[in-house]
Amino acid sequence: MLNKHMKRPMCSVCGKQVCAVNYHKDGVPHYRSKCGACHRQGKRKKPFVPRWKQTGYQKKLTCDLCGFKAKYASQTVVFHINGDLNDATITNLRSVCLNCVVEIDKSESPWKQGDLIRDF
Repeated sequence: MLNKHMKRPMCSVCGKQVCAVNYHKDGVPHYRSKCGACHRQGKRKKPFVPRWKQTGYQKKLTCDLCGFKAKYASQTVVFHINGDLNDATITNLRSVCLNCVVEIDKSESPWKQGDLIRDF
């Protein structure tokens, strides 16, 4: 919710137009999350695809550090070993189990987790 002195939020779908007014309450406008055009067309948000997935890297079920064999894909995450999240080359990516994630966080390693999801 925005006060009347703030700018209108941008459409969460197309990101190009401002959101439509949904209703006014006590003189304060309340906005939709979409612009009028996207609301009429029924467009949905595109799902977020991490850079490592866009480059064709397949997250492994085996940890590259300790060799743990995960039963579920959610037990491993992808890390960028040089710390640059924009560098999604295959040689820069490693699949790491959640136990090793804790060890990486405690060490002074430049590794950064790469499959983070955007906040909306």
